[in-house]
Amino acid sequence: MTRVRVHTGKAGADMEDSTLADLPNIMSENSGGWIDIFQPDEEPTRNFLQQKMGFHHLAVDDCFEEPASRNFVYENHKFTTFKARDADRELDTEYLRSFLHEGWLITIRHAHMPGIAEFRKRISSKNFMTDGMMKTEYLLYQLLDSVADDWMKVLSRHSDRLDELEDQVFDPRQKYPHLLEDLHEIKGELREIAKSTTPLDDVIQGMLHSTDGFVTEETDLYYRDLADLTHSIVTRIENYSSGAASTRDTYISQTSMRLAESQAETAEVMRLLTIIATIMLPITAVASIFGMNVQSFGAGTGPVDLTAILALMAGIGGGLLMWLYFKGYIGGERN
Repeated sequence: MTRVRVHTGKAGADMEDSTLADLPNIMSENSGGWIDIFQPDEEPTRNFLQQKMGFHHLAVDDCFEEPASRNFVYENHKFTTFKARDADRELDTEYLRSFLHEGWLITIRHAHMPGIAEFRKRISSKNFMTDGMMKTEYLLYQLLDSVADDWMKVLSRHSDRLDELEDQVFDPRQKYPHLLEDLHEIKGELREIAKSTTPLDDVIQGMLHSTDGFVTEETDLYYRDLADLTHSIVTRIENYSSGAASTRDTYISQTSMRLAESQAETAEVMRLLTIIATIMLPITAVASIFGMNVQSFGAGTGPVDLTAILALMAGIGGGLLMWLYFKGYIGGERN
């Protein structure tokens, strides 16, 4: 169901509920302000915008289709559409369409948006600039600035999260089992933010460089300041994304080094066990042969038999140790 709210541009006033049918009278009685149309029903809203307001049908079509972020200057109005963050989820975005017509800013949206909530606070504030500045271009500037500030808050949270992940990567006291997944997630989120903020920056740059005079001389300075803000947002996203990738690569390198060290330790243990087994195998064979309950080789009939067998075992063991030593398996490699 269509919900219409109106601010008539009076300092300190709040938004008032209205209907599409009442808007022509409200607009005729006031010189300007903000009209917000939320979740519009297509037929009555299209009739109001196209028939009563005389807006171009292509701009009206964009209100009910998936548009691209862009600006247009028509004969009796200006039109822009851009993405703003959806309040339902952290990074979901929806298109916000805006018409500028004879002192009125008319916004069309299909979702709750934190940027709209911030703009409503600004325009309802007693400190909102009204002396000669309650014009559509200035209202649009405040709306765009509210959307940009909302993205700045999101980026601040991601900056804190990225700093936390970097500390975890270099924390030797504790292991974080989901660290790699968290780094992949934050990099993906930054990529999603860039899909909205980069077109927003392009829209504002297009307004400033428009040959059709989208921005007036009176508001040119405001839009230049806004362009600096959106450009800094795009730059910060690129830096954060590079930082997340670097942190992820560092974590993978550290994991690979730990795995290599663990494998080296395992290999050293296996080498030691192999050496022991190599020495013990012939000694065990000798002990097994002379431990049989038979008299062979003249064994088992004299008091020196045990001494001779032990000496044979020691000789075999010593010979193997010398062979392993000269081969470099123990005591370091030999030239």
